[in-house]
Amino acid sequence: MRRTPHRLLGRPLAAAVAAAGLLGLLTSVPQASPAPATGPVAASAAAAADTTATVFYSTKTRNWSAYHLHYAPDGGTWTTVPGTRMTSACTDWVKLTVPLGGASGLKATFNNGSGTWDNNAGRNYDLGTGNITVKDGVVAHSDPCAGTGPEEPDPQGPDTASVYYATSTVGWSTVNLHYRPTGGTWTTVPGIGMEAACTGWVRRTVDLGGATGLQAAFNNGNGVWDNNNGADYTLPAGLTTVKDRKVTAAAKDPCAAEEPDTQAPSVPTAVKAAADGVSVLLSWEPATDDRGVTKYQVTRTGGTKGTLVTDVGSTVFADTGLEERTAYRYTVRALDAAGNISAPSAPATATTGEKPTAPATGTPLGTDPRKDPIYFVLTARFNDGDPTNNRGGSQHVKSGNAANDDPMFRGDFKGLVQKLDYIKGLGFSAIWVTPVVLNRSDYDYHGYHGYDFYKVDPRLESAGASYQDLIDAAHAKGMKIYQDVVHNHSSRWGAKGLFTPKAYGVRDTQWSWFYDERNDGFTYDGLTVEPKSGKSYYNGDLWSTAEPSGNTCLNWGTPTGHTSPEGYRIYNCQWPSPTSGMFPKALYHNCWIGNWEGEDSRSCWLHDDLADFNTENAQVQNYLIGAYNKYIDMGVDGFRLDTAVHIPRTTWNRRFLPAIQERVTQRFGAEAAKNFFVFGEVAAFVNDKWNRGSVNHSAQFFTWKERKEYSADDEKAALEMYEYEQQGTGSQPVSDNAFLKGNAYHAPDRSRFSGMNVIDMRMHMNFGDADNAFHNGKDSDDSYHDATYNVVYVDSHDYGPNKSSERYTGGTDAWAENMSLMWTFRGIPTLYYGSEIEFQKGKKIDCGPSCPLASTGRAYFGDQLAGEVTASDFGKVSSATGKVADTLAAPLARHLQRLNEIRRAVPALQMGQYSTEGISGSMAYKRRYTDAASGTDSFALVAVSGSATYSGIPNGTYRDAVTGDTKVVTGGTLAVPAPGKGNLRVYVLDLGGKNAAPGKIGTAGPYLK
Repeated sequence: MRRTPHRLLGRPLAAAVAAAGLLGLLTSVPQASPAPATGPVAASAAAAADTTATVFYSTKTRNWSAYHLHYAPDGGTWTTVPGTRMTSACTDWVKLTVPLGGASGLKATFNNGSGTWDNNAGRNYDLGTGNITVKDGVVAHSDPCAGTGPEEPDPQGPDTASVYYATSTVGWSTVNLHYRPTGGTWTTVPGIGMEAACTGWVRRTVDLGGATGLQAAFNNGNGVWDNNNGADYTLPAGLTTVKDRKVTAAAKDPCAAEEPDTQAPSVPTAVKAAADGVSVLLSWEPATDDRGVTKYQVTRTGGTKGTLVTDVGSTVFADTGLEERTAYRYTVRALDAAGNISAPSAPATATTGEKPTAPATGTPLGTDPRKDPIYFVLTARFNDGDPTNNRGGSQHVKSGNAANDDPMFRGDFKGLVQKLDYIKGLGFSAIWVTPVVLNRSDYDYHGYHGYDFYKVDPRLESAGASYQDLIDAAHAKGMKIYQDVVHNHSSRWGAKGLFTPKAYGVRDTQWSWFYDERNDGFTYDGLTVEPKSGKSYYNGDLWSTAEPSGNTCLNWGTPTGHTSPEGYRIYNCQWPSPTSGMFPKALYHNCWIGNWEGEDSRSCWLHDDLADFNTENAQVQNYLIGAYNKYIDMGVDGFRLDTAVHIPRTTWNRRFLPAIQERVTQRFGAEAAKNFFVFGEVAAFVNDKWNRGSVNHSAQFFTWKERKEYSADDEKAALEMYEYEQQGTGSQPVSDNAFLKGNAYHAPDRSRFSGMNVIDMRMHMNFGDADNAFHNGKDSDDSYHDATYNVVYVDSHDYGPNKSSERYTGGTDAWAENMSLMWTFRGIPTLYYGSEIEFQKGKKIDCGPSCPLASTGRAYFGDQLAGEVTASDFGKVSSATGKVADTLAAPLARHLQRLNEIRRAVPALQMGQYSTEGISGSMAYKRRYTDAASGTDSFALVAVSGSATYSGIPNGTYRDAVTGDTKVVTGGTLAVPAPGKGNLRVYVLDLGGKNAAPGKIGTAGPYLK
């Protein structure tokens, strides 16, 4: 989900400074060190003649009997193949010292002497001088065997400095310490190698020779430095740690065993019990502990069943199936990992009522998700079925929405139910809806500011049109519901039932409009109007003019010296932020993202409206798992995982993905779980196969299981995995699950599947034209677990191709061509609402509350749907009146209807593997799907826009699904003339019986003819 700046306060200045500091942390060369920091003083010509490079090569991931270095000094000639044999250096390393003459480096490759090569994926290695290491494709500068010698002084000896450096935020595989003792001289660049101390730390002890300290800078040996933003580090003697530019002198050894934990957590407070029929919802404020609370123990008394003790991972407990009209008493205790337990909380009581009629629950359709093209709606902007739940929020007037009578919350489930036949009539059998949980923000209509994850936002529901009603209505029409879910963050006001911060709100003449008078009897739900303020976006429960007990926010309530855009004075702790101390570190991360391809992108805040969960914390995990279990139980068919890249893969693979599978299996069975469709947003806005070379930030990475075991602690495991996987792309797994073997379909290997499929970001970024998207997508397919499950779209509620901020405006012909590719190539075609009529083309997709929604790509669509429509089948409309009839008559709408008819009739286009082997033509491919259990065998030849020739194909009769043309192949070759832009040909092999070629499907339209 794309984030937009907040209208009122924006990001605090201190946060901006911190972000700038982090970006400045990693620079190409040190800026403030003496001459050695930018390179040694130039040597004489005679010395240059003796330049050498000692190349160390890692053998740990190889199994070669011999290692050769084949090289050429810069400007010189290559050695004779296979090159010079390398000799053993130390465990897992071989080496060779190479004379370079006057050259400043060398080109190199490595081989086993018998034809197996490591040539850096065809690019060769570009190496410098001095000690150089090459490990799994990563080049660094150090002596990996230096740590085996006795040269490092006793860390406890006199006149020494033991330096520990945190690697968690830099992602380096090699770290060098470049230093000079106080009053002394600098080491030669890049300095001396540091050794692994424990997870997330390296260390080095140096002899100060009588000096009291040292100046230092750190580097990865390959030109990237941390030199304290150009100031270098000043470190004293003794043990010192350096983490995120913070120097801690006389520090504890960060790798030493912790002292035994004997301190119990604090007593849970604010325990509340609320009865709903024969259920009780219990909630409380988180307890605190010096090491962290791991769980809570809830004790219930009352009724005829005696005392019940339950362990709970979150600060919410739903007690169900109780006796009618019975009083229950609850107390809560907090536990830590060492087993220390707090005293019981003050009791909370609740009396149950009558047993309600059991609510209807849905059942997922449970079919292969690749059969179902997806229509993506921003629910609040699609169609308004109930004006009574419309809400404009605090930005209604200033955004310009009021002038257009266009509240941000306008569309709803009732409006969506009313237009299910429109979506079915276009041919779509799955609907992706934006998040449904109760939101809380000044501009939260899109759903990505979750506040109460256990409650559906009332601004979307109506009498007779609840979320459950929508799910059931869609299922009755054979249509799936995919729910957008957010695990990465809550609203800036926290998550109800987990943690909600208190802000400082002076209700003076400037801020009385924003901070409402407190009403302790009112509960925010986004819809209900608070009587004192007359607002549904009431803020009275979020502020305190007196410092709350247990406050952790720094400089609570004092002026910051800054003002809002309106000129109002801003107070400390008035606005939630990660660095204020308002959010507990156990539950929320406490930093801003500085490097979007760094480790901090997975453990810091995206924006001040999005409080970043500490998803490695068990309490947070249980809160989210419990919330999303509710929607699984309602029968949704899948989850779209928002901001998936901002959560470590280990956490997805260990916690969230297994929890989804377990719940679906428990409720609906293993077959439903296999087809419960989970697809993640891994936002990689670049055009290369791997996101700037970072595997941890690339979409395909998340489709795989882990490749090794990590620490049992989720936080440690995340760092270990990040460092291990960040070493390069060469060792990543590959798959042939999307590819035919010749003309044959083969059973895909699911053994390494993580459980997460992904949005095809590379195709999305390259959809400026279909041909570019096709070739870029094909280039990446061996690195996904199974690219036939990729979700493919041109534009969305966030971006257009090439990270454009406007809705796609390539033209109707280009749209038709894109669609023809998407509906016949591998992957699941997906369309953002309105694209069937090029709705709002060229308009800015999102500008937050700084402009009216009507002027953006998120404009209200219901006006285009006025009237009645009835679908007789997918892609077929039996009747339509009013404006919706005009919408369905648009060229692209008609194009979609026929594409969906064709795709639905040819299994190879839905679930087939593909190949371009033996095929000429730019966008041309063959696809096949075979399933012995159902007796299905479907083979199709596809050509989009241009001509194609297919050789080496099975002989037989082929019928084109677009024109009905029949071709008989006897020599394994079939030629197709160019059908024209946006048009295509789909020649299906007639295999008889249920696998007979269907011939012409549908009627000719504006493009398929």
